Parts: sequence; structure tokens; C-alpha cells
Amino acid sequence: MKRLWMLAALVTTGPALAAPPEGLDARIEAIRRESGSPGMAVAIVENGKVVLARGYGVRKLGAPEKVDAGTTFMIGSTTKAMTVAALATLVDAGKLDWDDKVIDRLPGFQMYDPWVTREMTVKDLLAHRSGLGLGAGDLLYIPRGSYSRAEVVRRLRYIKPTTSFRSGYAYDNVLYIVAGQLIEAVSGQSWEEYMREHVFCPAGMTDAATDDAHRFARINRAYPHARVGGAVRGVGAQRLLDEHDQLGRASAPAGLVALSANDMARWLQIQLAHGAVPGGARLFSEASSKTMWTPVTPEPIEPVPAILAGTEETFSNYALGWEVRDYHGAKIIWHSGALFGFTSIVALIPEKNVGFAIELNSEEIAPRFGLMYELLDHYLGLPAEDWPKRFDTYRRDRIAAAQSVVQQKAATPAKVGPSLPLDGFAGTYRDSWYGDVTIARGASGLTVDFRPTPGMTGHLEHYQYDTFIAHFDDKGIEPAYMTFGLDAQGHVERITLKPVSPIADFSFDYQDLLFAPVAAVK
Repeated sequence: MKRLWMLAALVTTGPALAAPPEGLDARIEAIRRESGSPGMAVAIVENGKVVLARGYGVRKLGAPEKVDAGTTFMIGSTTKAMTVAALATLVDAGKLDWDDKVIDRLPGFQMYDPWVTREMTVKDLLAHRSGLGLGAGDLLYIPRGSYSRAEVVRRLRYIKPTTSFRSGYAYDNVLYIVAGQLIEAVSGQSWEEYMREHVFCPAGMTDAATDDAHRFARINRAYPHARVGGAVRGVGAQRLLDEHDQLGRASAPAGLVALSANDMARWLQIQLAHGAVPGGARLFSEASSKTMWTPVTPEPIEPVPAILAGTEETFSNYALGWEVRDYHGAKIIWHSGALFGFTSIVALIPEKNVGFAIELNSEEIAPRFGLMYELLDHYLGLPAEDWPKRFDTYRRDRIAAAQSVVQQKAATPAKVGPSLPLDGFAGTYRDSWYGDVTIARGASGLTVDFRPTPGMTGHLEHYQYDTFIAHFDDKGIEPAYMTFGLDAQGHVERITLKPVSPIADFSFDYQDLLFAPVAAVK
């Protein structure tokens, strides 16, 4: 009954109040605790006023330090809207236009298709309509990457598209890296420096960190946690992850900003004020604000599971760094973010002049999406639902189904192969956009080393025929099927891959790799 009372406290029938809903603190703490997330932070802005900026739980498992409003969390892809804001400052200054051709402003930029190279605009970089596949190129910097930002941009020319230019939606990170390089080319400053000096400082976001030096120098920071090491990610107890493993630095414009709840509150104020900073200054113009929120690319609308009935949308589009959708007739401007051990959501309800942000130092979906829908329902005057419970049920069902698939495949391989002695598979193989992988014969079998990704090493377990499973030493890296294809003489001529887990994050885009022996591609 107590839980139902707290849910009821979130419901209003009138306009947004100038205070957080009664009982919200207790409700957030209950959601956090029941999900197993070590810590979280929440910011809410109503009618230009910060009504909540607070932390819950602890910064790190096993340590006593509490999360507060100044604790910084990695925010993942909610960074993208901030990179867009940086571009907006250049547009407002007359140094760039949203419709400028990228090739004219970033020398050396090149896509796989020469026509796309010539036609790609700044706006195209930001709206996920390039023709690249879902998560294309992510393995260049996920889970870690040694390539520089400039080198990632150079390798873009080798990534084949999956659809024609501007014909459909497919989420990517790599073109936001291009956007970061574009900021450097136009401004003469690195993305990190430009964000600090032209976005976060004038915005009054004083805790924000754009690079590792500033991030790790801050004592009041959250640490990443996840459930890893089981048959699929999400099984088992929360584990502290290595905080230095948050993607390669090249990917920063797509997702490597660290913010506190105080920073998020400031960001919400600026967004709801269409670029105006509290106190009278401007971060970006109203015209740029309108451009950022204007839909560009329609997103496919997929049926939702029955357990999540009520979350359906009738339209969903990607704008510039933001998604635009409806929820029970109201327009929602929002974006989610996820890294290894951190997740976030930022949501705006323009017609109510309300925005909120949720940050977690875990990968749990119940606190993130569950609280988001409870707050949406509150501000839209809808009946209360126990959304965290529904999302947790969805998570458990999804993980159980994935475990079943993995276990079934592990139990039924054909007892055939391999076709060659293990030494016959050893060698160095190259993919045109990713780089080299080395297969070696070790004392207890074959080992694998993905050379451009520090620490992406492991061993190969024979599965069936000429397919092996790559088990990585870092249990946070998704295992992969590696299938060796032989030529007519019985030599390896290619290696193809795919994730073992059916719910592996799309950034483990193993299926996009095609390795050939280095001697054959010189």
C-alpha cells in the first residue's frame, strides 16, 4: 500500500507545479534500491526554475561516499545534443551553416560513395540518414580504441553503406565524431577545448568534464557498474567496472561528457529557454534552437511488448541531437545515453515548460525508463502506473530469453571440424575499416588479439565446423562467433563474425567485419 501511495503522489490533474511532486525523493530512492543501481542523480526544471537537483545512493559500490547534486556521471549519447549546441554557436557566429557541405569545411572527409561525399551536409552528419548501418564503425572506438579522431574520420571511407543516402534512419556514432573534427577545423580548437570555452563555461555548467584529465581530477565523481560475466550481459550481481574503459577518446563528441545533476539542471533551463542562459545571456539563438528540435529523419515505429503497453508513439523522428516523439498527444523532445556502466535520459515537455534528466552509474533500465514514464505521466496528468516494475519485468524476460538461446546453441553444436590443424588458422588478418586481428597458436589452443583495441584479447573455443567462439579476457566485451572460410586449396581466405548474444549492444558490430589474410590484401 505504501508503494501505491507514493505512486499516487506523482499524479496531478492541473498544470506543472513549482515544486517536485510530494514523496518524489522517497519514490526515486525506492526505485534505485529495488533496481540494484548503486547510485543515481535527478534534475527537474519547471517554468525556468530548478525544482530538483539531487543525488541518491553511492558513487561506488563498497565505498561510503554518497551521490549528491555535484557528483558527475558519464552521460553517453545525451552528449550529442551538446555537440550540436557547439555547432550552433558557430552557425550563430556566421562561421558555419547547417547546409554547408562537409567536404568544403573538413578537408580529407570522404565517405565510401563519392557522390555522398560531395553531398553530405552538416545537418546530414547529425540526423542518422547517411546510409550507414546501425552502429557502423563503432568497433573503431568501442569498447576502447587506439585510433585518433582524425584516423577514425579517415577510415570512414572504407565503411560500406547499407542503404542509399537520406533514404532511411539508422543510428550511428561515427558521424558525430566527424562533427567533432568539423568543430576543430572551423574553430581552430579541439572539440574538448571548444566545448569547455564556448558551451559549458558560458552555460554555467561548472562541473562538466570533456576530457579524462578534468574528469579524473574531480573527486566527486560516480564510478561505472554493470552485471557482466554471465551468459549474457545483465545477469548476476552488480560489478564495479574499470572507469578508464569508457570508449576510445576519439568518440568523445558522440558520448564522453561527464555532468552533474546541477549541470543537467542548467542544461534543461537553457533548452527550455531556447538558448537563453539564466541571467540574460545567450548560448545559442532561438533560430538555432528551432533547428535543433525540427524533425529531419523519420524513425521506424516498432510494436512494443505487451508489458510496455502505453508507451507507444504515433510519430518518432530524429532532429539534430534530439529525438522528437509523441506521448499521449504531447510532443516530447528527448534522448537517452549509455556507456559501459553508465546510463542517462534527458526529456523535455515543451508545452508544459518542463524538463528532467536522470543519470545512473549502472546499466539498469527500470530506474531510467521507469522514472521517465512516471514523470511524463505526472506532468501530463495521466493515471499512475508502476513503470519501473513493468520495465524490470521486460528486462528479466528479455534476458531470460537471450540466455535460453545462448544455452541452446551451446548445447547443440555439430561435432564436426575444424577442417585444419589449429596452426592452419593462425595468422594476421585485416578488415579494410577496422584494421588487423591476430590469431596465434598458444599452449592451450588459439588466441585472438584485436590489435586496434587495447586489451581486446582472448582465446578461441571450437564451436562447430570452422566456427570458433572468441571469449575475451575482459568479460565486459561481448563474445563473438568467428567463422573461417577456406579457399579451394584449404587455406583461410576470410573470417566473418557475429555476436554470440542475441541482445548484444549494436556497437559490437562484428557482423560488419570481413577479415582477409594480410598477405592477400597488401
